[in-house]
Amino acid sequence: MGFFDWLGGQFIDVIEWVDSSNDTMVWRFPRQGHEIKYGAKLIVRESQKAVFVNEGEIADILGPGTYELETKNLPILTDLQHWDHGFNSPFKAEVYFISTKRFTDLKWGTQNPIMVRDPEFTMVRLRAFGTYEIRIEDPAKFLKEIVGTDGHFTTDEIDDQLDNLIVSKLAVVLGQDDTPALDLAANYERFGEYITQSIAPYFKEYGLELTKILVENISLPPEVEKALDTRSSKAIAGDLDEHMKYQAAQSLEKGGAMSEAAGMGMGFAMAQQMAESFRGHGTKGATPPPPPPAAFWYVAKNGQSSGPFDETTLRKMVASGELKPADYLWKEGFSGWEPAKKALPDLFGATPPPPPPPGA
Repeated sequence: MGFFDWLGGQFIDVIEWVDSSNDTMVWRFPRQGHEIKYGAKLIVRESQKAVFVNEGEIADILGPGTYELETKNLPILTDLQHWDHGFNSPFKAEVYFISTKRFTDLKWGTQNPIMVRDPEFTMVRLRAFGTYEIRIEDPAKFLKEIVGTDGHFTTDEIDDQLDNLIVSKLAVVLGQDDTPALDLAANYERFGEYITQSIAPYFKEYGLELTKILVENISLPPEVEKALDTRSSKAIAGDLDEHMKYQAAQSLEKGGAMSEAAGMGMGFAMAQQMAESFRGHGTKGATPPPPPPAAFWYVAKNGQSSGPFDETTLRKMVASGELKPADYLWKEGFSGWEPAKKALPDLFGATPPPPPPPGA
């Protein structure tokens, strides 16, 4: 290395920082023992500030612009160095570049449920998560309180701490808000703004501005969600009976008289059983089990089949002569059609024996 190369390497002429990352909050200019030349150029870009530190003490803070480093641009550093009449020799100072842009999409979330009072559930445990945005508001305070002598400070180094700060204050905010848990989903935007205003003062203690908190989800424990599902099922049980009756009534307009009457009876029976099942679920005291479902039969005669019919209808058909012992019956579980006399012998009663011969 030549003398002039060595000499040029000892003095810094241009001080600047071009950030190629999205997470760097503070970057220290790599002076590495080199001295800053009097009159050197300092370039501070938009969304940046430059902080001069002299022997561990924060001196001057410069905003966006291009500067020639002279006593008039560094009044505090000049006073610390006792440059009463200006200086012409190189000087040593640490230069920290502070990024003042917004840092977005930082994650927050509860690791454990938060117990809060609720107008509807009395007490409930809530989990919540979302994102937040910050930016450095007070560079001097941020350097003193958080960064220290770290030469490359990123959001990863403070994200966990800020996440814990949000969650710790979230319990207080939830406790002060009287919005029912079931209505929180409809108020995520309003609730996010409310949390931001309530928690922002704590961020200022670190020299940070909390610009926004976004709430992505507030959820109940799985067992509470299951209970809500059960409650919803009970709520529709009262409408289920009317719905089944309506469906059975609709079928009257599309089928034959006898089969329609049987279908309506079956629909009413099913609707009653299902409605009673829903209504009886979770009631106090022991309730008897529902009666066994009625059997429904199909009739085949003259090559035509009809049904389904319950036994009451079949007895009426026997009484009117519409169903005879030689006709065929079938129901679920039968392997095939069987004569009505064999399938349901009770329908026709006992058959008297043939009369005795004359003169007996």
